[in-house]
Amino acid sequence: KMAAGGSGGDDAFQTFYTEVKQIEKRDSVLTSKQQIDRLLRPGASYFNLNPFEVISVSHARLSLCPQLSILVHPDKNQDDVDRAQQAFEAVDKAYKMLLEPEHKKKALDVIHAGKEYVEHMMSQQKKQLKKDGKPTEVEEDDPEVFRQAVYKQTMKLFAELEIKRKEREAKDMHERKRQREEEIETQERAKREREWQKNFEETRDGRVDSWRSFQAKGKTKKEKKNRTFLKPPKVKMEQRE
Repeated sequence: KMAAGGSGGDDAFQTFYTEVKQIEKRDSVLTSKQQIDRLLRPGASYFNLNPFEVISVSHARLSLCPQLSILVHPDKNQDDVDRAQQAFEAVDKAYKMLLEPEHKKKALDVIHAGKEYVEHMMSQQKKQLKKDGKPTEVEEDDPEVFRQAVYKQTMKLFAELEIKRKEREAKDMHERKRQREEEIETQERAKREREWQKNFEETRDGRVDSWRSFQAKGKTKKEKKNRTFLKPPKVKMEQRE
């Protein structure tokens, strides 16, 4: 379960991004092309879900983001405009997300959840090792390995959340499409009914006249059929003896 945020989330963020402070100086001297390559590297669609990963600075150094935006701006990279535009949009999106307290809190919650998960798995491993009578040392006791484990778990959580979001979006889109199709069908049905009613009203007089004419013809035929004619009786000639 993700944390509600607050100081716990900030602490988790600071732990997670200790390595960032070490690379901020390095990234600050990356060329435009190198920054674009970093932002569009394989898997970027998932790496860039983490706004802090996009900007590659701690939450206390968001003021550096405009500098990165300028560095990857298409106007500054005329020889690679399309890729520069993609990189610029990624930075712009991340920066705007972090300026929104609610979005920033959600990102910190994910980072905190990643850290909690790694710590929980470490605890479980240590318990099992102790139960087996073995030394309770695990790889994640190394700070660098721990940071990498948290990093990977955090990226996984961001990816899972994005997949669920897309699934909800697809489901909502399908539902909206179904409702629209039903609305169209209802409208078409109502239109057909109105047209039928209109045609029925317009041809009613003609149908009545046709029926009356049919009845009149039937009556005349019946009268002719029932009419009888008197015929004289046949006279039998008497035979002489």
